Amino acid sequence: MNLTYITFGELHKYRYLYFVVIFTLYILILCFNSIIVYLIWTCKNLHEPMYIFIAALLINSVLYSMIIYPKLLSDVLSEKQTISYPLCLFQGFSYYTSAVSEFLLLAAMAYDRYVSICKPLQYPVIMNRITIYVCVILAWLIPAFEIAVSFVLYSNVKLCSFTLTAIFCNNSFYRLQCVPSVVISIYGVVMLINMTFLPMLFILFSYIRILRISYSCCRETRRKALKTCLPHLLVLINFSCFFFFDIIIVRLESDLSNTVRLTLTFQSILFHPLLNPIIYGLKVNEIFKHIKMLLCQWPSRSLCL
Repeated sequence: MNLTYITFGELHKYRYLYFVVIFTLYILILCFNSIIVYLIWTCKNLHEPMYIFIAALLINSVLYSMIIYPKLLSDVLSEKQTISYPLCLFQGFSYYTSAVSEFLLLAAMAYDRYVSICKPLQYPVIMNRITIYVCVILAWLIPAFEIAVSFVLYSNVKLCSFTLTAIFCNNSFYRLQCVPSVVISIYGVVMLINMTFLPMLFILFSYIRILRISYSCCRETRRKALKTCLPHLLVLINFSCFFFFDIIIVRLESDLSNTVRLTLTFQSILFHPLLNPIIYGLKVNEIFKHIKMLLCQWPSRSLCL
């Protein structure tokens, strides 16, 4: 099968600096996310719906990073950055599946907080194990199915350009087509509304309901509601900014210099998966307690070894 190669934007000017920074962040992302997932997996008092959703979200962050970082590290050290078109489609499919899954997982977490705070007596019945696992599985399967349709459509288009003005395969390959496909454009808009805006509206509606109900209660209830919802809201704001930032960069890429575009793209993919475990590790009390216990036990274990 003949493969069409796409040339990435040049990275060679500061490639060793880029490599050190990206590799360091990649290791930190893997370590930070894995530590919290490990704690949730091993500590029985963290086997609750909220923490299971957090673990799923952090696993998603690791997958998100593994989709981009290994190929990016290889490209940074290469004289010429190339990728086959089928592999580029697969990377784009995996990237957007992971990104949309995060919105759906955040929506599931918002519903979990809503039921926990607004319907506490029904919480054990509604948020049982089966409900949790179904939510997590659907959060990964639904985006995979919908985005797969889009990339099947992309696989059949004719290309007239072979230079991808990005450091990884995002929706900038839309510009490689000889003639923009109306079907792909319409499907993309429908998918954007269905997979991002609707979950965001559901999340905002859930948290507004939580705030309205909690503010009609006593001060202690308001404090607890705000404390439990704040980490999820911070993660939502963090991810939404980076996700829509990526879309805006693609739309404005013709008006941006290579240096500015690369810098903005780096910011949108490097820091998001690192901030999630930091936010949950510092802002969720139970996780923070277990992290402190783990750190306190580490020196004694090292001495024993």
